[in-house]
Amino acid sequence: MTDDTTTPTRVVDGVELPAAGAWKVDPGHAEVGFVGRHFMLTKVRGRFTGVDATVRIGDRPEDSRVTAVIDMASVDSGDRTRDDHLRSGDFFDVEKHPKATFESTSVAWDGKSGKMDGDLTIKGVTRPVSLAVDYLGYARDPWGNDRAVFSAHGKIDREDWGLTWNMALETGGILVSKEIELSLEIEAIRET
Repeated sequence: MTDDTTTPTRVVDGVELPAAGAWKVDPGHAEVGFVGRHFMLTKVRGRFTGVDATVRIGDRPEDSRVTAVIDMASVDSGDRTRDDHLRSGDFFDVEKHPKATFESTSVAWDGKSGKMDGDLTIKGVTRPVSLAVDYLGYARDPWGNDRAVFSAHGKIDREDWGLTWNMALETGGILVSKEIELSLEIEAIRET
């Protein structure tokens, strides 16, 4: 198959998927989120609002690739004091490391679901990450843009990136969980 400039979707092995080509992530309709635990009990959610990413859909779905740059200062957890702490040297150190990046390295695809492996770089440290990915469908917006919608999730150990700040609790355990859940909800606009 080759890029089709007129049809926004195509059928691959009986499944409708986005057409091959470049799809630019719409930052206004992208949720790049994370969930950690506070006191090892309460879920604390956050997200990054500054995202610049492109999804390159391959002729074969397994040849697809994603590149992303995340503005780490755009972190928003709903609490200004916590966000300032996340931006500090204890966590993201945005003065020295204002951007994080993700580059996919491989994609395995089955129907509308798949697994994407890639390299995530935070604070100058690059580690592999695996994400479960679902293609949710296609829509044309009121302005004539073709949009492909994806959802992805995975888990990481934040300490693998040198994000080791924590406090021991008097009752045992730690203040902030090491395991972080990643959650992405993405609308990507087809580039023509």
